Amino acid sequence: MKTHSVALVPGDGIGVAVTEAAWQVLQRAAAQGGFGLDGEIFDWSCDRYLETGRMMPEDGIETLSRFDAILLGAVGWPAKVPDSVSLHGLLLPIRKAFDQYANIRPHRLLPGVEGPLRKEGFDILCIRENTEGEYSGAGGRVHQGTDAEVAVETAIFTRRGVERIMRFGFEQARRRRGRLASVTKSNAQKYSMVFWDEVTRELAAEYPDVEVTSYHIDAIAARFVMAPETLDVVVASNLFGDILTDLGAAIQGGLGFAASANINPARTAPSMFEPVHGSAPDIAHLGIANPVAAIWSGAMLLEHLGETEAAERVIAAIERTTAAGIGAVPGRHRTEEITAAVLNALD
Repeated sequence: MKTHSVALVPGDGIGVAVTEAAWQVLQRAAAQGGFGLDGEIFDWSCDRYLETGRMMPEDGIETLSRFDAILLGAVGWPAKVPDSVSLHGLLLPIRKAFDQYANIRPHRLLPGVEGPLRKEGFDILCIRENTEGEYSGAGGRVHQGTDAEVAVETAIFTRRGVERIMRFGFEQARRRRGRLASVTKSNAQKYSMVFWDEVTRELAAEYPDVEVTSYHIDAIAARFVMAPETLDVVVASNLFGDILTDLGAAIQGGLGFAASANINPARTAPSMFEPVHGSAPDIAHLGIANPVAAIWSGAMLLEHLGETEAAERVIAAIERTTAAGIGAVPGRHRTEEITAAVLNALD
């Protein structure tokens, strides 16, 4: 029997509960599909940082490299550890070390879920550049604590980085409805974003079957609200993609439904799958975290591992669950109730 190894990093807050829920569903799907999932749990979190001074051990990346995939819960607990420390101590190093340059986030309304818009028939796949751009970490501060203090944060855009994320987007559009939206702010950022537009136009010539439209970030944010059904694949930089996908989560009913994948398309290292929501410390003790986003992320994990039928069964089980009203309204059902309903739907 084929067995896939998965590193489980529940992290902080509700990440622990939703990771456990997703893992239950994935294990059931694996048993039904005739393959195995071998998981190992790592307690890398803000609590570990407080105990050891590190979010993960020095050999954390080496440890994770031995797995086929990573399932992450949530990272961060601002009251304990600054977000700038937790993010740069765990999530970003994994993305960069494993060259997970394509962040994929699907946005559509699940059956039974009511979004805030009058629009319902949208299906957007957001692809965010995940390893450079505005989150490159290039910069610094000088004269700290004085009235002469200076902070510089430099966005880094390489031809290799922009070209490969755009090419990835073109390929996804080709598999879907053949439309690609490229997001910049080239009217104001005349170097990096003009460069992004130029690379996009160059690549578009190789994909004559894909309809390409370039949007400024403010214009496409409005389109997400006013006409989301007109969008198919959306490709954006690290910062713009981060913002747009939170908006995408909002129009699909909330962060509890927002799944994501951090993909290494070359498959030279493990890819990582995680719900978009954070650790939500305010509800971590209440048992009402919605595990749908984590379970959906798990389905994306199965698809990436080549277990397409099992992934489709998990998505279908989620849809049957929300269509029945379970997990469709934030806070109405407990985590274990939603998990049990998905497991029943899977059977």
